[in-house]
Amino acid sequence: MNASDRLSVVFAALADPTRRALVARLATGQASVTQLARPFAMSQPAISKHLKVLERAGLISRGRDAQRRPRRLEARRLAEATRWLERYRRIWEGNFQRLDALFEELQTRPKKSRHSKPKGDTL
Repeated sequence: MNASDRLSVVFAALADPTRRALVARLATGQASVTQLARPFAMSQPAISKHLKVLERAGLISRGRDAQRRPRRLEARRLAEATRWLERYRRIWEGNFQRLDALFEELQTRPKKSRHSKPKGDTL
């Protein structure tokens, strides 16, 4: 799978709010499926399906701790997505800085009165 396809899979996985919440929870440390399912009003099999999507995207991995299979966050894929987003953040930040400068310039220009006549107008 090339980088573009991996990025598409990551963004598709993160498009769902439940999966984003699972990623946020795993950012605090590994957890079992039971622990991950607790705050959600859905079945454990439904949570497991979300976890499989995140695993396929490379965002999480399954560990082994005796009989448990705790999930943990894999930061590498998030870092790839962050690098991609960072390029566009810099572009937009530059656009906003130019808009701020224009706004500042417009605010410091002397204001023309709506009621004053232009010079040379004799009517």
